[in-house]
Amino acid sequence: MSDSYEFSIDHAKKLDADDPLNHLREHFFIPRDSIYLNGNSLGLLSKEAATTVLRVLDEWKNLGVQGWLNEENPWFFQAENLGKKIAPIIGAKPEEVVATGTTTINLHSLVSTFYQPTEERNKILADELNFPTDIYALQSQVKLKGLDPKKHLKLVKSEDGRTLDEARIKRAITKDVALVILPSVLFRSGQLLDIEGITKNAHNKGVLIGWDCSHSVGVVPHKFDEWNVDFAFWCSYKYLNAGPGASAFLYVNEKHFDKESALTGWFGYVKEKQFEMNLHFEQAKSAGGWQISSPAIIGSATLEGALNVILRAGIENIRHKSMKMTAYLIYLFDNLLAEEPYNFTLGTPRMPNQRGGHIALEHEDAQRIHEKLLEENVIHDFRPPNVIRITPCALYNTFTEIWQTVSKLRKIIDEE
Repeated sequence: MSDSYEFSIDHAKKLDADDPLNHLREHFFIPRDSIYLNGNSLGLLSKEAATTVLRVLDEWKNLGVQGWLNEENPWFFQAENLGKKIAPIIGAKPEEVVATGTTTINLHSLVSTFYQPTEERNKILADELNFPTDIYALQSQVKLKGLDPKKHLKLVKSEDGRTLDEARIKRAITKDVALVILPSVLFRSGQLLDIEGITKNAHNKGVLIGWDCSHSVGVVPHKFDEWNVDFAFWCSYKYLNAGPGASAFLYVNEKHFDKESALTGWFGYVKEKQFEMNLHFEQAKSAGGWQISSPAIIGSATLEGALNVILRAGIENIRHKSMKMTAYLIYLFDNLLAEEPYNFTLGTPRMPNQRGGHIALEHEDAQRIHEKLLEENVIHDFRPPNVIRITPCALYNTFTEIWQTVSKLRKIIDEE
């Protein structure tokens, strides 16, 4: 970023005063007397999300089962309507995305369909820095095909334990690879991978590729159709602010609508015929065809309001502010935390286009610092053994909070 920063709380307050998104903070419920910097784990509740969940509860109270087909907000179409709402945020057609299941369930559903090993191509390529649930799911998918995860699940190695070399990823897509599964943003370091470039490389080698975008959707603009991504999946409780356990999303490029979902259930049926209750499965020719169970109506009710806030802000504006906030945090780190006696290390790429929405600060006493920071009412995240993750969210955090957090980190070291 080209911004010029200064060392003072007055400068932080000026950055807040000049922020075109600062009015959105009042739309969120901020935990009392705290600085909340943990949106990469769980985003905060907005007034809009609270309103939509209360509306759905009221529909249930007053309509009962008729809520499924009520004229104004029929639950029967909720999953597709939420897909339509998020489509412009991820660069997709409305029919290519649907709100359904959970992240890992959607991963299983998609990989079951797209991983079709042959004698020549029989391996899944993933990476050793991915969130473990993805690796567990991929190991089981390999086993379900009668293969050995030790031989048929390739993990791209990291040279520094923080980041992945994109050139190494591309080299690892060899002629024995049938499918690639990668995270858009690494959950520890915040490294943002080049989705477009890696996808193009995979396709040039005749390999399908899917992306776990749990740490990027809602804070980074995506162009799934333009990038020709085969499929993607992500949760909604981080930067989408839909609440703990809220329904996840999956995206399937329309070029794959003719594929048969390997894990089927009645909500994947052709919508117009679903209540005919035929015993022969007829799959919907849309991302909805990968639905399995009935949608979690209450569990996804918050999404409508939460997405309205993001759409009002604009995903490009969110990304611009997010990069500015992380750049400001890195500036303060360089000048106030990197030297003796503070000795923090930056675990996140410095280039703005190579990082997502959070910053990883590393320290040999990270766990003790983490505990002290919580005592200071700074809600953040700790990842063993030495990572403190700080996430300034564009919709509700301030530059002043970043300044205060760095000041508290210095105070902890000074007093210890």
